[in-house]
Amino acid sequence: MRPTGSAAELEARRRRAAEYFQAGKSLRTVAEQFGVDRSSVKRWKTAWKAGGVEALAAKRHPGPAPKLSDAQRDELIEIVLAGPTAAGYRTDLWTCLRIAAVIRKRFSVEYHPGHLSRILHELGFSPQKPRQVAREQDAEAVERWRSWDWPRVKKKPIATAQRSSFSMKLASACSQ
Repeated sequence: MRPTGSAAELEARRRRAAEYFQAGKSLRTVAEQFGVDRSSVKRWKTAWKAGGVEALAAKRHPGPAPKLSDAQRDELIEIVLAGPTAAGYRTDLWTCLRIAAVIRKRFSVEYHPGHLSRILHELGFSPQKPRQVAREQDAEAVERWRSWDWPRVKKKPIATAQRSSFSMKLASACSQ
């Protein structure tokens, strides 16, 4: 389990432990002082002996290199902003499948469509669902119905007396 704290905080803790190593403190003492397992302290001490305090520095874990260069990512942003019709599609709706096909065609790079949503999010895009409107719909008639007819036919709350929390009538409970 990863310890709590940022990489800088964890590095600072390891560097403070190096001061204890320098002073000749035991592994148990250092482990108790920092609230960690002795195996961690042993690993820190081995690294410290091999490379000094610099060996205790936090290391970046970059992962694999991106498939698209920064210039290609910028070009992809331009393509997406231009719209699907500019990319040769008949409808104006981007899907991950379409973007994967554009990337494959334009940059000769394969991306799984399910993975593209994360990449698009990194580029500043978010999923959008188009609002569905019937072609035959009359906007003025809809607005007239919403403002006039709907309030008129909308069910209004019935004014009722306050309900009792008793399960029987009070009169029948007192008559016994």
